[in-house]
Amino acid sequence: MFLKLFARKIVLLLFLVLSAHVSFSASLLIQMDDTQKNHLKAYGIAFWALEDNYEIHWLLNYRGGSFLVPFHKEIQDECQIRGVSFSVLSDVSAQQILNDISSDEVNMDAVKLEKVPLIAVYSPKGKKPWDDAVTMALSYAEIPYDIIYDDEVMTGKLSKYDWLHLHHEDFTGQFGKFYASYRNMKWYKDEVQSNLEMANRYGFSKVSDLKKAISVKIRSFVEAGGFLFAMCSATDTFDISLAAGKHDICAAVFDGDPMEPDAQSHLDYSKTLAFQNFSIETNPNVYEFSDIDVTLTRTIRQDEDYFSLFEFSAKWDPVPTMLCQNHKNLIKGFMGQTTAFKLELLKPSVLVMGQNKSAGEARYIHGNLGKGTWTFYGGHDPEDYQHLVGDPPTDLNLKKNSAGYRLILNNVLFPAAKKKKRKT
Repeated sequence: MFLKLFARKIVLLLFLVLSAHVSFSASLLIQMDDTQKNHLKAYGIAFWALEDNYEIHWLLNYRGGSFLVPFHKEIQDECQIRGVSFSVLSDVSAQQILNDISSDEVNMDAVKLEKVPLIAVYSPKGKKPWDDAVTMALSYAEIPYDIIYDDEVMTGKLSKYDWLHLHHEDFTGQFGKFYASYRNMKWYKDEVQSNLEMANRYGFSKVSDLKKAISVKIRSFVEAGGFLFAMCSATDTFDISLAAGKHDICAAVFDGDPMEPDAQSHLDYSKTLAFQNFSIETNPNVYEFSDIDVTLTRTIRQDEDYFSLFEFSAKWDPVPTMLCQNHKNLIKGFMGQTTAFKLELLKPSVLVMGQNKSAGEARYIHGNLGKGTWTFYGGHDPEDYQHLVGDPPTDLNLKKNSAGYRLILNNVLFPAAKKKKRKT
């Protein structure tokens, strides 16, 4: 009798222990505040969980934009392998967080990630991953992507993707305005030749005409519902190309004949995404495309170069809230061929998400076009203040908590989120 009673107590005790463990192991919170050991890899965990059909919520403005997923040993193991911090929560604790977030008293919300976005990077095939901050971020976070270029765009393959990043491209056909400094370098001559061959293959005699056609197709991709993200010179040159249309804005050193003498007056700003009333730079020896960019006119010292992120309402404006998720509000500035944008040249419809107001600079901007959206981020590499041709790549193992890089990865996850209707 005693043995039976003892056995029953043991069984009951084991049951209670196991029940408590299951209850305690209900959810994983991947925190994104200053306690996170590797912010960049955390985005890769979220993407990986989404690929494996795990339910995942992005907790807007909660501890830096944390992720909440149901407890699964596989996710826990993956976090440990990648060095990503997490907390194991009980059902009660997880539900309490969601209840707190839903309160009208706090500027927070929870957005479910539903779809694995198909990601493309528009880049010449010969470029290395470290030539571009976005490809470095994607590779480090272990988020898969495809490299596409003019062939894929011209043959209609862009439509299969949800999200497109524009590598540091020059869509004006002026070969990055590298003529003055690098025209005698082999790599420059090879780039000019390969681009000309590509243009000829599609019936264009000039690279600028091919790039204009590419720009129009990418604009149509956004209008149809695509998500566009661009950095550095791919931002302003894209709009300049759209505004130029059929008019020649290239000097003879770039396309063999003079630019139209009245090209400036023919710019059509209604075709652009972000900028208006800008003036193009016509001197082929000046390393600049227009007055949109502030690189040659800014006087900010490196140790004082910062930009601030705006805080948006998570419940009323979830899109910019998602794009600005961070553990820091003040972000270190960094330069590029296109560093930042003059505030006075932005269209009224453009949403400024990050700026240096005292300097009149917009750094991080966003807008809608048709069914899609676009985001422009000035600068070349958030962790390399003044990246020069031939400089070594940034080692993201040493920058795994980069607030500047987090803005890139916010954009990568953004297409996965279920978009809520604006509250009324």
